Amino acid sequence: MAKIGIDLDNTYAPSGYNDDPNAPVRGMSLLHDSGTGSSSGSYGNFESMPIVCDGGFQNCPVSLDARAVNRTIPGKDIASPGYFSTTLQNGVQMEATSTRRAGLIRYTYPLSTFAKARGGTPTIVFDCSNDLPGTWRGGKCQLDKAKGRIMLSGTWGSSFASGIFSYKAHACYDLTNSGANVIDQAGLWAADRFGMSAVDESKTYANLTRNTIGGQPIQTGAVVSFKQYPTVNGLDAQITFRAGVSFVSAEQACQNAESEVPAFDFDAVVAQSRALWNEKLNRVQISNATNSTVATMLYTSLYRASLTPNNATGETQGAYVGTQAPYFDSLYCTWDTFRTFWPWNSLTSPREFGEVTATYLDAYDKEGHIPECRANNVPGLTQGGSDGTNVIADFAVKYAKYAPQLGVSLDQAWQALRNDAFTTPPEWNNFGRQVDVFRQYGYVPFAVFTNSTGRQTREASRTLEYAYNDFGIHNVGLLLGKAGGEMDALLKGALSYKNTFNKDIQSRGFSNFVAKRRVDGSFPELDPTTCSPIDPSNESVCSLQQENTSGTYESSSWEYSLFAPQDFAGLIQLLAGGSREDFIKRVDEFFSAGIYLAGNEPSFQTPIVYHYANAPALSAERVRSVVAQNFNAGGGGIPGNDDQGAMATLLLFHLAGLYPVPSTREFLIVSPFVPQYTIFNELLGSFTVTAANFDERSLGETRPNDARLYVESVAINGVVQASRCRINFEQLLPGGGVHTDITLTMTADKASANSCGASDAELPSSLSTGGFAKF
Repeated sequence: MAKIGIDLDNTYAPSGYNDDPNAPVRGMSLLHDSGTGSSSGSYGNFESMPIVCDGGFQNCPVSLDARAVNRTIPGKDIASPGYFSTTLQNGVQMEATSTRRAGLIRYTYPLSTFAKARGGTPTIVFDCSNDLPGTWRGGKCQLDKAKGRIMLSGTWGSSFASGIFSYKAHACYDLTNSGANVIDQAGLWAADRFGMSAVDESKTYANLTRNTIGGQPIQTGAVVSFKQYPTVNGLDAQITFRAGVSFVSAEQACQNAESEVPAFDFDAVVAQSRALWNEKLNRVQISNATNSTVATMLYTSLYRASLTPNNATGETQGAYVGTQAPYFDSLYCTWDTFRTFWPWNSLTSPREFGEVTATYLDAYDKEGHIPECRANNVPGLTQGGSDGTNVIADFAVKYAKYAPQLGVSLDQAWQALRNDAFTTPPEWNNFGRQVDVFRQYGYVPFAVFTNSTGRQTREASRTLEYAYNDFGIHNVGLLLGKAGGEMDALLKGALSYKNTFNKDIQSRGFSNFVAKRRVDGSFPELDPTTCSPIDPSNESVCSLQQENTSGTYESSSWEYSLFAPQDFAGLIQLLAGGSREDFIKRVDEFFSAGIYLAGNEPSFQTPIVYHYANAPALSAERVRSVVAQNFNAGGGGIPGNDDQGAMATLLLFHLAGLYPVPSTREFLIVSPFVPQYTIFNELLGSFTVTAANFDERSLGETRPNDARLYVESVAINGVVQASRCRINFEQLLPGGGVHTDITLTMTADKASANSCGASDAELPSSLSTGGFAKF
């Protein structure tokens, strides 16, 4: 929960931070979401900021604008697991470290910065009201100067949810540092961005419990100066203070801080955090011969893949007060994470995967539907399908045997999945799907009257994603031995992706593209490059707005027309009459024309779809190009934002030479960037992938002809497999603490490696060819 870091002004920084040195720091806050796509940001509550009060305490720069200071140029930002530091242009260093719900902050003021300010008095402003998107709806601020404690509480709107929802958050600051810090002056302040700024030492409590005015609310909080403090080298003042957070109460935030950080020992908390992170990061161990840039990208991705969702168990509010289930915040959003994030966690983190699956099921019990998104503790907006179904399905098909041990009831899972499949909620912007008309027409129709409400857009992409939801639910039904009409309807739904293709649309020499479709079966006109990087219009609206008339979400018809992970054999038949060569030409055109958008989730699997055309060598080449063009080890080294670890886990799979088919046990084998790695699963065992004859010359986008890029054969525990294209979860992790050795023999001979095996039976699975028939 506690993600302590700086917040920037006047820049695009939805997670609070970016590396733009021209963006002023306005404070260091306690709550953040990692890598969200919300343009206005998420969380950013309870900022503190070291300030210099040149004109005396009454004139301290407390407002957002007045207190903002740029970072040192060139920047001195330092980050490692459990620690962050930056240095401001005025020489003040800001440092932070954290536990699950608390942490320590340390501000070091050079004497030259504040000597002229009231005889050298370091001062800190604490913000009660502002979050990153400016959604404050009221709150309380209490200052206890004698105790050296500030307690803050507030209500805010979510960064990605309907405006009818709000959440509560609380913080507790302890300033004494076990008596090493002595407060000089303290009071409350209020300000705005239009000239108001007031500091009042007589005030210690403000109860501003309701704010109904939109835009920038009034700014308010506490400000404290210190007359006694530790020094560094006898010169620099160093103020260390403790912070706790809670979603229950300010009192619980104080308890969290006291229990998790009993001593004001900054280095000890860093060491504790580092040890916990090492346990996480050591779940993947790589060969010392790994290219250093690849190693950096791998472990930073693994770090980001472990930041969310936030474990807020014991910190529940609303319908979840008193729940006995685990509770996680920031399931933000499953549309982003079901493709790679949860399949990656299925390999490395069974306990956490089980806890989050239990969270989804508890939400079904409490709210009546599986959440697609939870943003800031409230229901977030549904982007495509109801993709929490995919998370539950992915867990069930891999961990059914261990579900009770991991706190998951498969009976409850089936109830939740079945309800999602056949019940349309009264309002499906927040939960569930518009499944009534989907079942009636076999697609989500455009311009249909419905007895439920929701944003009537994205008809084509919702059809594809509803189909994939049904696919996952059907797999769980097979696992549990279900049969009958409902299972028939689910299988029909899984294949209904075909119903949204318009064979009359043509683009760049190809025909048959997904498009929104009327209730009479006809299709409006559509340019399938709309909402792509080569969109001829710079005015296309492609997200959740009602003005999005393209029929797809955050992507083009070109891109979505290559999305049917459950049945690529059927898709190749649909798009190319079964001709794999023609399908390959279409995929090649998609990339060469610049339609591919690396930072967009529907495109995650597209570089690897050559596998389904029996050309895995082409997938290996394409993934090398995608990584080289879009990822690096520097600042801004990912395409776009991380989307709650979605981008991180996509890169992890690329580097590992695997790619998952969500809601199944199947992984596609591509070409690893690492000569050898081992993944440890605390419940099942471990597996090592060795790339025999690994050739570092194969890593770049441009490679010598004799670079050994391609997988010639796959052996499991010394037994050569028939397919070089796919491997199952139980082959990697059979359970019982067993260790599995997988050897990928690499070759430069593309021709010998450019097929999945001796027959089409070795291709990745597809519904149309009998795949996924049992679990």
